[in-house]
Amino acid sequence: MIKYDKKDFEPAGVVLQTSAFSGCGGVDEWHVIMHVKVAGESFSGQMERLARAEALLMKEPEWEGAQCVTRRYFLSDSANQYADMPAQLSGATSVIQQPPLDGSKVAVWLYLVRGMVVSSQDGTTICASNGYTHLWRMGMQHPEGDSALQTTKLLDRYEEILSGYGANVEENCMRTWFFVRDVDTHYAGLVQARKEWFSRHGLTEQTHYIASTGIGGGPADTKALVQLGTYAMKGMEPSQVRYLHAPQWLNATHEYGVTFERGTAIEYGDRAHVLISGTASIDHLGQVVYPGDIVGQTRRMWDNVNALLQEAQSSMEDVMHIIVYLRDIADYTTVSRLFSERFPQIPTVITLAPVCRPAWLIEMECVAVVPRNQAEYRAF
Repeated sequence: MIKYDKKDFEPAGVVLQTSAFSGCGGVDEWHVIMHVKVAGESFSGQMERLARAEALLMKEPEWEGAQCVTRRYFLSDSANQYADMPAQLSGATSVIQQPPLDGSKVAVWLYLVRGMVVSSQDGTTICASNGYTHLWRMGMQHPEGDSALQTTKLLDRYEEILSGYGANVEENCMRTWFFVRDVDTHYAGLVQARKEWFSRHGLTEQTHYIASTGIGGGPADTKALVQLGTYAMKGMEPSQVRYLHAPQWLNATHEYGVTFERGTAIEYGDRAHVLISGTASIDHLGQVVYPGDIVGQTRRMWDNVNALLQEAQSSMEDVMHIIVYLRDIADYTTVSRLFSERFPQIPTVITLAPVCRPAWLIEMECVAVVPRNQAEYRAF
């Protein structure tokens, strides 16, 4: 069972939403969304508040021994604010302009574990436990050329990085995030380049793709049109990984020219991780449902996510965190109310980040952790 909590660190001016999972294998996991309550303050002041709140959290007895694996900062103006980011941060870190819509200049999502050996090498965070190796790499950029060239170079570089760990993209990469500057203009180049690169590396509609989010976002380097974040793992059996489709609700992505999995379930002895890709209001024919209607699109999006979770023998009760992407800032009040009413406990951040198809007003991604008792697999 997921344990949810909300902490109001009044001295820091920060509210934390947390979720925790403890499995019988000895590894604990947390997801944390941190929101700054104080509006009208400088970016550096708000970053200091987040740092104080994180330090307070780590001093609490139940968090003793927790280590940060990855963190994502959602900034309101990355080109100006990046210079004020701390030089040293634990965990694989991404910094992207996707303004949090709660009135703050910055929010952050943290993923933490306890019971693993966590280390860092040349920008990659490595987590080892029970024969598995988890590799997190965030914030990758190649700020030269158009979006197609940048995508190709980023994937080439990622393949090189994984090869250093005896791994490769097609067998070991479980999750990617592509943040695209001016997504309405540059997303098409990413899509084509990724499709061609995948095909050369054996990732096709006959084999499999990778769970992914492709969404609007501004890297701090103004020449960077694409930023890549990744998660890979080694040590699993092929049968431990399942790809989710929910065909009665969503169509196959290759039918409209893109190459990613709707979701991926990774089975362990004591739990399953369900990685849900960026999901919008789409039907089994690939058509946008409820065009122009933010309430209808939000509810259809929930239905689609729920169908994917059910295919993994999971539900929204197992979800550890949610990231919501909105195209139109004017929809924030409505969407915030809907999520607060439906999922009040789940750590959630709502950002301004245009979805890859203009008619989609909203998209969400999430991670679920589900208790399992599977003797055929090693625990997480």
